[in-house]
Amino acid sequence: MAPVKKKLYQRLLFFAVFLPVSGVLCFSELFFIKEPHDVTVLRKEAVILDCQAHGEAPIDVRWLKNGVRVVENERVYTLSNGSLYISEVESRRGDKSDEGFYQCLAQNKYGAILSQKARLTIASISSFSIQPTSIVVTEGSVARFSCKISAHPPPIITWELNRVTLPLTTERITVLPSGVLQIHGVQRADAGNYRCITTNIASRRRSTEASLTVTPAPNPQLPQRPRIIAGPQNISVSLHQSAILECMATGNPRPIISWSRADSKSIDVYNTKVLGNGNLIITDIKPQHGGVYMCRATTPGTRNYTVSSANVTVLAPPSLVEWPESLTRPRAGTARFVCQAEGVPTPQITWFKNGERVHSNGRIKMYNSKLVINQIIPEDDAIYQCQVENEQGSVLSVARLIVVMSEDRPSAPRNIRADTVSSSAILLAWERPLYNADKVIAYSVHYMKAEGLNNEEYQVVIGNDTTRYIIDDLEPARNYTFYVVAYMPMGASRMSDHMFQHTLEDVPLRAPELSLTSRSPTDIQVSWQPLPDKLSRGHVSAYRLSYRTSAESTVSQLELPGEKTQHLLENLQPDIIYLVRIVAATSIGWGEQSAWTSHRTPKASSARVPLAPELHLEPLNCTTILARWQLAPRNSASVQGYRLFYHEETQSENAPIQLRASDHTHTIGGLDPRKKYHVKLLAYNFVGDGYQADQTISTPGCVSVRDRLVPPPPPPHNVIAKTNSSTAVFLHWGRPAFTSSNSVNYTVRCNPVGLQNASLVLYLQTNVQSLLVQDLEPNTKYEFAIRLHIDQLSSPWSPVVYQSTFPEAPTLPPSNVKVTLIEEDTALVSWKPPEEPNFAVTRYTILYASRNAWLAGEWQVLQKEGSITMALLENLKPEQMYFVKVSASNNMGDGPFSQTVELTIRADHASGLDPRLSRGSAHSTVFSDGFYHLDQKSMTGITVGVCIAFICIIICAFIIVCRGKNRKSSAVKMYREGMSTPASAAGHPGSEGQAESADVTVPMMSQNHFIDAKGGSNLIINSLGPVKPNPERKNTWFSFSSNRNKDSKTLQNMRHGSACFQPVTTALTYEEELSISPDQPSTLQSLLGRPGDSEGSSSSEGSHATGDSGRYSHDETEMTNLSSSPSSRLPSLSAEDSGGSDCSSPVEEKSEWTEKSPTDLKFVESVENGCCQHEA
Repeated sequence: MAPVKKKLYQRLLFFAVFLPVSGVLCFSELFFIKEPHDVTVLRKEAVILDCQAHGEAPIDVRWLKNGVRVVENERVYTLSNGSLYISEVESRRGDKSDEGFYQCLAQNKYGAILSQKARLTIASISSFSIQPTSIVVTEGSVARFSCKISAHPPPIITWELNRVTLPLTTERITVLPSGVLQIHGVQRADAGNYRCITTNIASRRRSTEASLTVTPAPNPQLPQRPRIIAGPQNISVSLHQSAILECMATGNPRPIISWSRADSKSIDVYNTKVLGNGNLIITDIKPQHGGVYMCRATTPGTRNYTVSSANVTVLAPPSLVEWPESLTRPRAGTARFVCQAEGVPTPQITWFKNGERVHSNGRIKMYNSKLVINQIIPEDDAIYQCQVENEQGSVLSVARLIVVMSEDRPSAPRNIRADTVSSSAILLAWERPLYNADKVIAYSVHYMKAEGLNNEEYQVVIGNDTTRYIIDDLEPARNYTFYVVAYMPMGASRMSDHMFQHTLEDVPLRAPELSLTSRSPTDIQVSWQPLPDKLSRGHVSAYRLSYRTSAESTVSQLELPGEKTQHLLENLQPDIIYLVRIVAATSIGWGEQSAWTSHRTPKASSARVPLAPELHLEPLNCTTILARWQLAPRNSASVQGYRLFYHEETQSENAPIQLRASDHTHTIGGLDPRKKYHVKLLAYNFVGDGYQADQTISTPGCVSVRDRLVPPPPPPHNVIAKTNSSTAVFLHWGRPAFTSSNSVNYTVRCNPVGLQNASLVLYLQTNVQSLLVQDLEPNTKYEFAIRLHIDQLSSPWSPVVYQSTFPEAPTLPPSNVKVTLIEEDTALVSWKPPEEPNFAVTRYTILYASRNAWLAGEWQVLQKEGSITMALLENLKPEQMYFVKVSASNNMGDGPFSQTVELTIRADHASGLDPRLSRGSAHSTVFSDGFYHLDQKSMTGITVGVCIAFICIIICAFIIVCRGKNRKSSAVKMYREGMSTPASAAGHPGSEGQAESADVTVPMMSQNHFIDAKGGSNLIINSLGPVKPNPERKNTWFSFSSNRNKDSKTLQNMRHGSACFQPVTTALTYEEELSISPDQPSTLQSLLGRPGDSEGSSSSEGSHATGDSGRYSHDETEMTNLSSSPSSRLPSLSAEDSGGSDCSSPVEEKSEWTEKSPTDLKFVESVENGCCQHEA
């Protein structure tokens, strides 16, 4: 048995661990089982677009066409399973046509999701856009006909010769799927009329006929160079489709056709074959098939050839590389969803919230692949979708944002101030929140550029020990907006007021890049582009231009206004090398000067040489520059070619690159990254070199070959992790010793210990040696590792450190909060602890307020220890409605408040009616269930006490029987107080009473009397309200016999229902006694000492008592039986109700209560023959 138990335990442990994890990793609230797909149908045909969603019911399914809701009618409607049925597809013009893109929208209580798009297309075939034309060819040569038509679905194209269908492929004849007919080695029998036939499911069309005339070949045939008469065309082909590259050549002798790729890669022989006499067909095309293909026609045995090329672009539908994940964030927090995709053409990303498109605003920002929601509000709790779409299709990914609410969050930080420190730093200061400032664990500083749209917002988290922070990574001369949020363990405050502040200007980071050209032998046109904002670091107020000849050291300078971007240097010497440089200035001062740029002025000659081309340089990547140029519009000299020079700024000039006159672009490769290059271009002709154009350009940074040979840097050391809260860990580490002072960035890796899903590992970036890792799971052990990046190189990961987060603050409020009015101005509040496992409450907070105070936001606060689950609300005012709510707290923070419970204090409380049963009150039912409930310990104690009482009764009954007194057993019926008509609720106790055993328990109090188990009052409450004290009435217990002829007037004055007993049965009742001696305890706790049920009723299934622990159990059936509506009336006692008992003798003996102690009451009983009666 031991191995079996061990195996069973392992299985239970597996399910206990796996099921919660799987619930977190899977999005199961709402998803699609079936989604619509593209469909092509004929007009007037029926079509069904599938859609079936799964999730928590109820689920509502709606359909959208081109983003607009579909209007259902007799022809178009939704089926019971959610699919869309169109009985007859229409192809009218405009919106009345059924063609378009369809999506189904499924919605339940969690939100709404959209399905993928499905295109409904009506089969069609248009007229020919290209018709075959008549041709005349010589015998033995080649003939080609073509036709083109637009149709959906794509048509099948065949050809006819003199109305007879031609075979698709023979030794000489080839029919391409694109609509081309090729005939090689034309014979006289091939002459005739040709036409193409296009067919699809919609229709069939025939083109016009074109004649082929065959002429005799010359004899003898002269040799002809190969010539491609139909070469390949640039095409775009969808993934997994077929691509056809046509290549048809003529020549004498017949040329040989071969194929190759321009990038020298081998052609895929498995998916590629030659169709006919030289056409290339690629089946099941994939991304690696894309590229430039070259068709080469070569004369056999010679080197005579001609080439034609075409580019094949493989179109791919979008696919997700990184998809958004569901998030749980506190109110006023920040949520970031990431959605990255790839496809050809580049897909567009659209975000949806519950099926509706998300638009950017002050809180919500959309970047290239991110959706960022700041200052989360409850309305942000929704299902979000990332739709990635291009011409080839669309794909959607779903994620949910769950907003955690917190009622007692702090108020917003106050009096925020911003002072500029430097060109890149601003000091931000604020005051602590006015309310709940002691619960703040951290502050979050948010800042972003004030100008422009879709600026990214940055966030810095600091501790709660300071209210000042310097943001030092700003750009100079820019306006920024700031705000601060205070965070507590379970939420955050509202954002503070926004503060705008600008940084100071700084000197320009570098000089503009120059472009030099000459219009004449004695001038140089100097031009430059304005510096971008990141480089200018302010408003450029002036430029200083310096120039000299290469042979002289004397420098000429001139200052230009900051608005100018060009200047003409005049009165220069011809055929002289000049050096030019520039520097820019802001109001702070002059920046760094550029390096000298050289330029030779043209020779002084009357010969007409080409003018300087207009040169444009563009960096393609870190090692490549694209040079583009065009001749000057006023150039009139002929051009034989171009010479292109380039060299690194500190190196000597290389030999020129010779380019043809037809070239207008050239790619310069093999450069070093992050270097400045000088490029010179000139045109030449038979007279000589023309005027030159000079320009400088810088290559961007990347990882060069030289960098890859450098060993990686060492990892960070002395990594220290400290727990900050239940969701945050603070990391600090040391930077390795470097000889260089280059900037260093760090990547922090974080994941729970034992994590199996690598996609859930968190990677964070920072440029400082510390980081607060947030949004962690409470009470979880994490492992952390850090690596650094410098000069495009990365270190290994540091040794792993481990740290556990604190337990979190309560996430659930106390349950079963009940409020009971026990006196005119006092109410009892009771509750159960939050239903969270392994959770210890240190204190409870009770907030209550009248309606007017609630509207003003003024709550009265009570706090109780964690072991107490009830409290008294005193000094309540009449004719007021009170609102009560309770929250639990532990050492980590405060939990959410419970739902607000309402309590109404009636003005007629003094009349003796229970305010919980006030007539016409909408809240009467709220308090009818406000009784005390039993927990398990109390039930156990009561059960033991009842058993002991039953044993005593049985012993007493046995003694009485032994004495020879004859008694009969009879059933006991209990009645409520007499009223004019039976109460509607009276049937419930009666029906339950019949189901009970005939053995009768002896209640210690009447069924309609209840007492407060926890208050400090002497008040006794029955079902109709408090019992008024009457010093003249005594509570006496006695045995009694039935009297069927009791006076009716006495019956009407009875406060409690009389019961008729058979001769053998003993019952106890009492008369009200509220006169208490001075020595008797005045609190209700003294009444709780009696064994039995202080609030019991003979018609209820169990007992109601409040244990000393202050906790209780709840039984809905008991609450129903004990409650009474405002219109309830107790039945009057009649002769029928007395049963058939023989009521004869009066009361002879009485059983009296004698109080031994505040918690111990005993009674003495005396029994007589006959029925019992209760004296009013």
